[in-house]
Amino acid sequence: MVSIRLFGVMGVVLAALAGPAARGADIEGEPINYSKAASSNVVARLQQRIDAGQVKIAYEDRVGYLRSLLRELKVPVSSQTLVFSKTSLQRERIKPATPRAVYFSDEVYIGYCQNGVVLEVTAIDPQLGSVFYSLDQEKAEKPKFTRQSDTCLICHSGSTNQGFPGQLARSVYADADDFPVLASGSYRIDHTSPLENRWGGWYVSGTSGKQKHMGNLIVRGRRRPEDIDNTPNLNVTDLGKYFPTERYLSPHSDVVALMVLEHQAEMHNVLTRANYQTRLALRDEAELNKALGRPADYRSESTTSRIKSAGEPLVKYLLFSGEAKLTDKLKGTSGFAEEFARRGPRDRRGRSLRDLDLQTRLLKYPCSYVVYSESFDALPDAAKDYVMRRVYDVLSGKDKSEDFAHLSAADRKAILEILCETKPNLPKYWRPQ
Repeated sequence: MVSIRLFGVMGVVLAALAGPAARGADIEGEPINYSKAASSNVVARLQQRIDAGQVKIAYEDRVGYLRSLLRELKVPVSSQTLVFSKTSLQRERIKPATPRAVYFSDEVYIGYCQNGVVLEVTAIDPQLGSVFYSLDQEKAEKPKFTRQSDTCLICHSGSTNQGFPGQLARSVYADADDFPVLASGSYRIDHTSPLENRWGGWYVSGTSGKQKHMGNLIVRGRRRPEDIDNTPNLNVTDLGKYFPTERYLSPHSDVVALMVLEHQAEMHNVLTRANYQTRLALRDEAELNKALGRPADYRSESTTSRIKSAGEPLVKYLLFSGEAKLTDKLKGTSGFAEEFARRGPRDRRGRSLRDLDLQTRLLKYPCSYVVYSESFDALPDAAKDYVMRRVYDVLSGKDKSEDFAHLSAADRKAILEILCETKPNLPKYWRPQ
């Protein structure tokens, strides 16, 4: 349906590429109750304010509610990225001349098509993970977000997301009709993906030096896409040669915004899986303890193992294990990098987990800023205890395994100091003695 099929093609627009749902767990049963559980996220809270008459989102003839919605949800226009592959709900409106725009903040993703019938919105909910909404692009006294579930979940909780609702960043070759050339393969993208596999089906504004990528490429003729030299489409700072950029809120599809988007989308997925898997493990243990007459707080080895299996991928992704290395400096065009860095909490030395590197890696201090989110804080205690202990072991130098060899002693020290000064409610053992 709608939702963040948002990120089409390589992006977060999973859409038709994902295939049927293959759920590894019953997300509609206890304790998740995905479709029936009340949501608590930025979109749900905005709807409450609209219904109460506390806020109005303004309608414009050309872009409908888009500009006002971005403002109310504090989503920067500089986050705009543009996708031209027909891989989403409103695909008949998507062409090289009319790409789909995706905007995002730490908590929400918004998809916009020119002359589209809806805005597609995904909010990150502390307990439910990705919650999908549509907003009709028709003027109304009190606009209404419609929550979507079954149709969106066909793609968004498919096998690629292990049966849990989430995003999917993907890169494909797009042909002259803007359909993915699936015979040439596609790539699931996150911060571990080499740049050469990224951004197929997306416009990319910015410079990447000698580093190759698949952005800005439209496959024409019968040549194998993988044999095409994409050099003319690299290091593009003005997208005006591809489409009328004046029809969008911004003329950019910023390379740094794309990099952050790719990291963040999978970070939200990993958080959701850790949350769900831990809650399911604890439910199963509670039922078994009751059936066997064991104390309610009895913790079995099996449950401990399941919590570890849920938490360890989160620890690794949070600390950028396996991140693809950059070999040249990346520079965007929209000012997103500067705006992104300004939003983070800073320690007494002025350091932030939102400080960007963009020369050898994404972040100067390789620990995800999503650690500050509601979703992270809402992890079940058992999962959060595991994750925080493991992160501390890595940052304090106790864990020097290969998974974290990319972190120098200086990296570990800096991240530990930043978190100690900026992350509330850390376990006591984190604090300097």
